[in-house]
Amino acid sequence: MELTSIPGVGAKTADALEQLEDPEQALSEGDVATIARAPGISEGRAARIARAAIRKRHDDDGGFAATPRAQEIYRDALSLFQERTVTDYAARRLETLYPSAAESRIEEVRAFAETAMERTPDPDVEDALDAVEPLDTPDSVRVRDRCLATQDAETYAAAREAIPEVSVELVEDARTLSELARGYATVIVLDEAFAGTDVPGDVRVEPDALDDPVSVVPERALAFFAHNRDQLRAAARVHRAADVEPPCDLDTLEDALERIDDEGEIRGDDELDRLANAVADLDAAVSEAERAANDHLREAIEQRDVTIEGTDLLSLVERGAGVDSLLQRELSEEYTAAVGSARETLVETLELEANADIARRAFGDEPTYPVEHDEAVLNRLRDELTAARDRRAAGQKRSVARELADLQADCERLVDRALELDVELAIARFAADYECTMPEFGGEGFAIEGGRSPLLDVPWEDVEPVDYSVAGVTLLSGVNSGGKTSILDLVALVVTLAHMGLPAPAGHARVERIEELHYHAKTQGTLDAGAFESTLREFRELVSEVGRAPTSESASGDAPSTAVSEDRSVLVLVDELESITEPGASANIMAGILEALDDRGATAVFVSHLAAEIREAAETEIAVDGIAADGIEDGELQVDRTPVKGRLARSTPELIVEKLADENADDGAFYEGLLEKF
Repeated sequence: MELTSIPGVGAKTADALEQLEDPEQALSEGDVATIARAPGISEGRAARIARAAIRKRHDDDGGFAATPRAQEIYRDALSLFQERTVTDYAARRLETLYPSAAESRIEEVRAFAETAMERTPDPDVEDALDAVEPLDTPDSVRVRDRCLATQDAETYAAAREAIPEVSVELVEDARTLSELARGYATVIVLDEAFAGTDVPGDVRVEPDALDDPVSVVPERALAFFAHNRDQLRAAARVHRAADVEPPCDLDTLEDALERIDDEGEIRGDDELDRLANAVADLDAAVSEAERAANDHLREAIEQRDVTIEGTDLLSLVERGAGVDSLLQRELSEEYTAAVGSARETLVETLELEANADIARRAFGDEPTYPVEHDEAVLNRLRDELTAARDRRAAGQKRSVARELADLQADCERLVDRALELDVELAIARFAADYECTMPEFGGEGFAIEGGRSPLLDVPWEDVEPVDYSVAGVTLLSGVNSGGKTSILDLVALVVTLAHMGLPAPAGHARVERIEELHYHAKTQGTLDAGAFESTLREFRELVSEVGRAPTSESASGDAPSTAVSEDRSVLVLVDELESITEPGASANIMAGILEALDDRGATAVFVSHLAAEIREAAETEIAVDGIAADGIEDGELQVDRTPVKGRLARSTPELIVEKLADENADDGAFYEGLLEKF
């Protein structure tokens, strides 16, 4: 697939998409999560790209929702699904679903929706989904304690590209390699020629290191998993709560995640913790051992009576000897005990059994007061512990990183499936909340049984079910507030959802597969001359384009279009077009439009209070259905909102006059006279 052939994808975006492992698959599947991993592409942009790619794959030019009101119905329908998502991703992903005239696209989504409707929404799954987000790429890792070294310029360039997290150095010989080793804790040599070279320090000859980045820079994998740890744990909880087969072993994943912290450092390793604590607490432990030894000696001296004869004192002074000599002669046992205690305290406090020999040498055998440690020995001990700590950390990092790196592709699928599950559950919730069915395609026009519109601003349980079917051209009459506009909205919604491949709020629904939905909402007030002329032009295009192919301008994209062709079936819904001008002229105009649509075999429903006048003005038989009202009780119309086929409904004024005539039977000549006028 040529990526730039997708509408809205230019060269820069195509370059970003090319960095994905399999951009064509992601685009063909509408995989918003994967597309959004491309550099610089947000979830919203990814959804638009995915939708454009889907349309291209199905050869779908768009334009199903051919008028602003039809587009509003689509957006309202989409929002009902989006309100039932938990994650922002799922809301974006649903934007790839749109009403289409392409049978292949409709069937593709229907299969997905039918599977989704089999799911049962679960509060535990919903709670787990709350923490699921698409995986994110962490900031670049920079490792400064090791480097790669090579003599070869090509290897140098390949190393810089393959492992940018570490420095890559050019070396000439063993001498320059030795100099390099003094500046890094670890040097990894990529040239076989250096094998067997004796160089001080941690210098490893690993010619295949570029093929195994985890061994060189395990921090790369650890940073990814540390950065995405919460999302991965949440995705694992989703799979468990939903009882969905995961793409990887969840116990293995969670155990590995437990071994790293938020910074990608190893945790939970007892030996590493011991070494890290020993390095961190070494100075404090030595000071404490010194204090304990000196306290022991001080107490011993205070309790000991030391007698020294004058000749001995004179001899000590002449030799320049001090208290140390006196300690050696008089308190050697006490000193040995004090220092021995200090040594064991240091070893036990820091758990230095493996380094006991050098730790004990931190306090010398020669008696001194106060007791002091040997700084050179202490520094050596610190270096040994630090090196052991770093070796242990590096080994553990490589072990955990290798385990997690092997899981990375599966983890991406784990999160993607959890996010897709949210999309499925949103469809399942919609279907359950509104008692939906999957619409059938076939026949002419539409037939809806037990349809209820969730677009009404009333509680769902208060929405009355209606049955309505139309094939051909029909006028829908009825009282004010009787539900005529709601019927049009319901029809538009069911037809739109059917062409999206989604369930519709009805007990049963059958619709004709159409190319375009033209829904003209009621205008507010009489139009001025210019607007009236523009409206007539729109309807002229709607009826006159039948019989010739639509122009690319009218058939492509999402912009409203009124152009239709002979092989492009359409559904036309119009709400009270008479409001555009004077009633008498409106009736004549609508009669002419309906005649033209009828001649072309279109399906159309026109809501109008001028049904009788339109039928009289029309030269062909126009079907009329009516939403009947039985009367008025307590100021409220008693309406059966299911249209009655072939019946011209009585108007609200007629019902009010009839009510007044009944209430004034003894003196109702005035109202009776008015009633006769209807």
